Amino acid sequence: MSGQGREIARNTMVVAGATLISRGLGLVRDMIVAFTLGAGFMADAFFVAFRIPNLLRRLFGEGSLTMAFIPIYARTRAEQGDAAAHEMARSAMVWLVMILVAITLVVEVFAGGVVYLIAPGFTSNPELFDTTTALLRICFPYIILISGVALCMGLLNASGHFMAPAMSPVLLNLTLIIGALTGYYLGLSVAECMAWGGLAGGFLQWQMQQPYLKQQGFTWRGAWSWRDAGVRRMALLMLPTVFGAAVYQVNILLGTLLASYLPEGSVSYLYYADRLVQFPLGVFGIAVSTAALPSLSILAAEGKGEEFSSTLRSAMGLTLFIALPATAGLVALAEPIIAICFGRGAFTPEAVHATAMALVAYSAGLPFIAAARPLVAAFYARENTRTPVLIAVVSLVINIGLGLALMGPLAHLGLALAVSVSSAANALLLGLALTRSDGHSPIPASMIKSMILSAGIFLGAWLTRETSWYWLALIPFWVAIYLVVSRLIGMRETDMFLDILKRRMKRRSKA
Repeated sequence: MSGQGREIARNTMVVAGATLISRGLGLVRDMIVAFTLGAGFMADAFFVAFRIPNLLRRLFGEGSLTMAFIPIYARTRAEQGDAAAHEMARSAMVWLVMILVAITLVVEVFAGGVVYLIAPGFTSNPELFDTTTALLRICFPYIILISGVALCMGLLNASGHFMAPAMSPVLLNLTLIIGALTGYYLGLSVAECMAWGGLAGGFLQWQMQQPYLKQQGFTWRGAWSWRDAGVRRMALLMLPTVFGAAVYQVNILLGTLLASYLPEGSVSYLYYADRLVQFPLGVFGIAVSTAALPSLSILAAEGKGEEFSSTLRSAMGLTLFIALPATAGLVALAEPIIAICFGRGAFTPEAVHATAMALVAYSAGLPFIAAARPLVAAFYARENTRTPVLIAVVSLVINIGLGLALMGPLAHLGLALAVSVSSAANALLLGLALTRSDGHSPIPASMIKSMILSAGIFLGAWLTRETSWYWLALIPFWVAIYLVVSRLIGMRETDMFLDILKRRMKRRSKA
């Protein structure tokens, strides 16, 4: 394995460890939300209202800004030094805040119109529509704070620091949990308390990044320019990147829009199922691409094509090594997982079954969503945003067509299946495009072995899914079997994974 491959593995484990804590707390948050709100009227209203600023977070935050910022920042730093790179970062922040404040003011005034665009089916219930509009006005300023956090993430990641950005969502989850419990036990509106909690969480996330930026020698006080050359280059790179991220987010919004026409609770079923799929995806899938982008950007800038391809295959191998067995487990154990996580309080047995079906459908696309992230990072590292955007448009068309065709006979399950099929098309087309441009396939040789082992994990988990609590106790056993067998058959990803775990345990014992 190349030196950059090992560096990606180390940084991946840092991000994954921090993200595991955050996602674990996020799962606790969703359990509390399911208990206090269930999957009905107020839950649908909150999820739609909070999804809108989250959409723009992914457009102006890690979905595009970070991807466009890191390569330009790394190149400016290499060519002109730290002072010029820091000036470029400050200039980017000024532009970001100015644009987002303007957007926020427009949304505050026309919040009802925004809700109508996102969830037109809510108009059949005036109370639901008005509640969602009021919650949106509280939630939306979160976009300003969290996009600033995303720029801080780009600065820290480009400097080799990954812990603070990965840990910051912990604060958001804590404030949302506090908001939900406060509303529930004080007899207040749980959804409204959570909306205010989200806003407080964004502020705390911003504050968390600042000491680490100072440790890297960066301060927001200093030179900046409206006409910074690096910001202009970043904007040119970001415009198609925003469009590509917009295409991906339209896929999510499309599901919300179409689900608003389905029976009450459909929005919530899709939300809870998506949250569980996002757990392994966020812990490892996003972690790999986050760690890979700086390394790939450096190799692309230095013109090291062979090492670039080798590093990408290492990132893809580690991604699939984790995503494939995670998919097998989620599909096999969907119903008991949903029941143990959410099946209490206001969350009925009918809601458990409906959410489990959505989880199965979403999980089928998990390996493709995870694999697409390092593939997209490879294109962005070379400052090529056109190809991912065109492919994203194709996947959007597939999602729209399938969603409309399947929502009638399959309801919310059809919408989840459409997302998975379009995600598969996206990943496959990205891989073909890279193979054609490089002459090297990004598919790792270990993929077939991971698929076979994951099939065994699926079979074992499926046969034990109805054994009371034993299925839960057996999960560590399946993980151990997967690691042992993969090591016995010589998969490099196993040694890489275990080596990093050992190093982290040694560092903790020394500390």
